[in-house]
Amino acid sequence: MAAMAARLHLLHPPTVSRPSFLFLKPSPSPLSSRIRKVSTFPRLCSGADQSPQSASSSAASGGSIVGGLLDYLNESWTQFHATAEAKRQLIDAGFHLLNENDEWNLKPGGRYFFTRNMSCLIAFAVGERYDVGSGFQVIAAHTDSPCLKLKPKSASTKSNYLMVNVQTYGGGLWHTWFDRDLSVAGRVIVRDSNGSFLHKLVKIKRPLLRVPTLAIHLDRTVNKDGFKPNLETHLIPLLSIKPDETSAESKVSSKPVHHPLLLQILSDELGCCADDIMSIELNLCDTQPSCLGGGNNEFIFSGRLDNLASSYCALRALIDSCRLPADLSTEHAVRMVALFDNEEVGSDSFQGAGAPTMFQAMRRIIDSLADKYVGENAFERAIRKSFLVSADMAHGVHPNFTDKHEEHHRPEMQKGLVIKHNANQRYATSGITAFLFKEVGKIHNLPTQEFAVRNDMGCGSTIGPILASGVGIRTVDCGIAQLSMHRYY
Repeated sequence: MAAMAARLHLLHPPTVSRPSFLFLKPSPSPLSSRIRKVSTFPRLCSGADQSPQSASSSAASGGSIVGGLLDYLNESWTQFHATAEAKRQLIDAGFHLLNENDEWNLKPGGRYFFTRNMSCLIAFAVGERYDVGSGFQVIAAHTDSPCLKLKPKSASTKSNYLMVNVQTYGGGLWHTWFDRDLSVAGRVIVRDSNGSFLHKLVKIKRPLLRVPTLAIHLDRTVNKDGFKPNLETHLIPLLSIKPDETSAESKVSSKPVHHPLLLQILSDELGCCADDIMSIELNLCDTQPSCLGGGNNEFIFSGRLDNLASSYCALRALIDSCRLPADLSTEHAVRMVALFDNEEVGSDSFQGAGAPTMFQAMRRIIDSLADKYVGENAFERAIRKSFLVSADMAHGVHPNFTDKHEEHHRPEMQKGLVIKHNANQRYATSGITAFLFKEVGKIHNLPTQEFAVRNDMGCGSTIGPILASGVGIRTVDCGIAQLSMHRYY
């Protein structure tokens, strides 16, 4: 329980222990001096003009956790970038990168991690007092967010405009994507000069695309009837005006899969030839940086908070709790963080929580540490001693729509972590796991609050039930209260 308390303590760290990451208490208190210090942090509005190494420096050096979160958000435009930034921070903190294809030789006191698909990551630290059958203390979150993704054939032309065909990913508030400064980021497969193929991450930081709304003069009833765009025909971003007949774009004999102009922009960013780009996997992203806002800089204004805020908390918890050699000296368990992709679309993928990634990693850890141990059911005994915190953002009560929450279960900012309950198992919280979580919170003077959806409304879900049923591990679902969930990326 003491070790689990430490994990919870770091999930909701002292510098922002009372407020969530989305609301920093402005009233006079010892915390207010920390807020004033945070508000002068030199990179509050953007890490975009920083190198990847400097963008992660605040987190790696144990600096302001709010500044570190902002840097992480600004670096992590896609699930690939979020995983790459987590990888960079873990390596800087002394964690050893494993390969799933290799045999593992793990040791008590060791710190390790591996990635899958460049969008999923499992990191763990083994207690120096580990014994076969000891449990796992896990925080799980996800790296993806609702967004628009380029279709396999994205090039189209309409009314003298070059358009980019997109598909919706997850349950987004798609009307919020109109009239925003958008760009692209993601993963590209590039042919190297020696004939091999490389994965490369790309991020075009300048505004590149826009989905314009229709003028009010052509849609006079929109304010009365509501804005109801057709997601197939109206949600198509503009890339450029169609080139004239003498341009390189117009000389393409066959219809291109992607606009040559887009490929040229990507190749310029990557430093390769456009013809060497073999495949692209790109998200549309808002170029507006994450920053502090509000009258007292008490809010964090950002896309992708669901669920990068939880991912960063989990990552920071593991790194900070293993920073010094002595931090693992009295630990019997394995501390673990799992960051999965594709939660927003059900988790049923190679890199999602529906895959046996965490289950297999746990078994491999136990097998590697068992050495010459001969005994019965070490894995099953370890799972019975384990505890999982499924960390995903929570729906904070909206002041203009309070009736959307059940009267006695309205999560508020500034009131602590939200424990999520659902009788139909949309969340994995049980009476026992909720009790344990709250008791640990009381030990560290960390407030908690409860959420249950109204009976006349649908309920979302998380990776909690997937992992609880797939691995057989006791689980509590919790999150930080936020507003505007699933709006623009």
